[in-house]
Amino acid sequence: MSIDISVKIGGEAGQGIQTVGDILARVCLKYGLYLMAINDFESRIRGGHSFFQIRISDKPVNAPSHSINLLLALDKKSFDLHEKELVKDGLCLMEKIDAPLKKNIIAIPFIELAKESGGKITSNTVAAGACLALLGAPFGIIREIITEGFASKGKDIVEKNLNAAKAGYEAAGKVSFKFAFKWKASRPGGILIDGSRAVALGALAADCRFAAFYPMSPATGIMAHLASVADDFPLVVEQAEDEIAAVNMAIGASFAGARAMTATSGGGFCLMTEGLGLSGITETPIVIVNAQRPGPATGLATRTAQADLLFVINAAQDEFPRFVFAPGSPAEAFETTSRAFHLSDKYQVPAIILVDQYLNDSLFIAEKDLKAPGKVKRFIVGDTDLKNPAEYKRYALTGSGVSPRAVPCNGKAIVMVSGNEHREDGHTSESAQIRIDMVNKRNAKVVKMLSEMNPPERYFPRSKILLAGWGSTKGAIREAVDILRKEKISAGCVNFNDLWPFPAAAAKKALLACEKFYMVEQNSTAQLGRLIKEQTALSYSGAVLKYDGRPFYPVEIADGIKENLRKKS
Repeated sequence: MSIDISVKIGGEAGQGIQTVGDILARVCLKYGLYLMAINDFESRIRGGHSFFQIRISDKPVNAPSHSINLLLALDKKSFDLHEKELVKDGLCLMEKIDAPLKKNIIAIPFIELAKESGGKITSNTVAAGACLALLGAPFGIIREIITEGFASKGKDIVEKNLNAAKAGYEAAGKVSFKFAFKWKASRPGGILIDGSRAVALGALAADCRFAAFYPMSPATGIMAHLASVADDFPLVVEQAEDEIAAVNMAIGASFAGARAMTATSGGGFCLMTEGLGLSGITETPIVIVNAQRPGPATGLATRTAQADLLFVINAAQDEFPRFVFAPGSPAEAFETTSRAFHLSDKYQVPAIILVDQYLNDSLFIAEKDLKAPGKVKRFIVGDTDLKNPAEYKRYALTGSGVSPRAVPCNGKAIVMVSGNEHREDGHTSESAQIRIDMVNKRNAKVVKMLSEMNPPERYFPRSKILLAGWGSTKGAIREAVDILRKEKISAGCVNFNDLWPFPAAAAKKALLACEKFYMVEQNSTAQLGRLIKEQTALSYSGAVLKYDGRPFYPVEIADGIKENLRKKS
């Protein structure tokens, strides 16, 4: 029998929800099981309500499930909020209380067992042991994971947590759970990774040498990962006083020849738009990660959204070329980030990567190794590349729009750069003809930039209906297609990673292969649908939109498509 169950751990911020989830995830990974897990938390340090939901399977999974088999409620509020999500015969584990309990509740004295094991603080480890006992996991693998996980904190801490896990394991070990399964030791199906770490690793693979940021969820994790390895790489990570300073520091580092980036969320990106324009007119490469969350203004600071697409394509005044990407998984985030640095450098334009809270903070299994691009190619010239370095012109007019790029203090070439409109040599000019020439020069890059764009990825492309989406909804959309096809609905999907310059010809080819296509997006106006119509003249037949700050469940998409089909019939 196949395995596909979900466990939800709910409680207040500060109760150790992440610790329980981490133990469960690493035990499953070690035994060769597949998993994906989402984090849902409020914008506060303590209190409120948070949960960690992990889906466990013997096959690859890339989206969360709408229903749960086991609920670990670390407070009563979690049970009240999530009881309705339990499937038939699902169970809830919770702290023992002096009150009548429902049949589907297993009460275990987590705190009391923790105190007996060496300290109240280990109550979450007691809970993890109880969860894994219900799932049928052998204690040996739990011992191994806890020993590894707490090793850096000393033998005493390891021992206390082992005792706590065993106490929880024994307390729940005799309870019959319908969804327990046989654990067969197998090699891990891949590596456990979240989007934030994948972006950071992609930047390192691309030889990023400077990263500046101002903390803003859900982008902070990217910079935290980079900062954690800064001592091991030729990398400087700087926390700036605000987002304006961060983007300008990155531009300055890039001007000096270092590959540079910054990461923020939509509100921070608003502040960076003037810097984005400076990158555009000075033709200075820079990578900006916009980790989307619901807005406007502060919005929902710790939730997820896909509402910045049209904004980033048009951000900053006037017109200038840029790249915009939106990876759909951690593996794609790694590859896309590395590629963004390469293309930004090659065409001397800003590259923007759209991720979101769901992708950044969720755990996925990347089945294939994340491979670095090999030797990093730089597009910087020196004296030996120039016929006459003394006559160097930073903005020399070329057919491709890309001028030879030298860096200051690196030879005889004098590098003159201006944020004003300028002549070929970089000096400011208000000549009408020079203005026309420079705008045309910058826009000339788009032809070759467009040739770099990958077509949307297709899944059952010759179906009668296609679901179209972008970025992190990819996994949920694909699973929704599987659900629809099981119900004899001819459905497929197209998922966009490369969004600007928009690959109109490839998009048109993909979408013309079906009778109708439907947008699936986490915004309220189907922004990609609007872009497709603008760029291809193709109109979508309907949309499934979600903008409550929570990620899509595949069944929501499938139900939304069926509702659209009923309306049209």
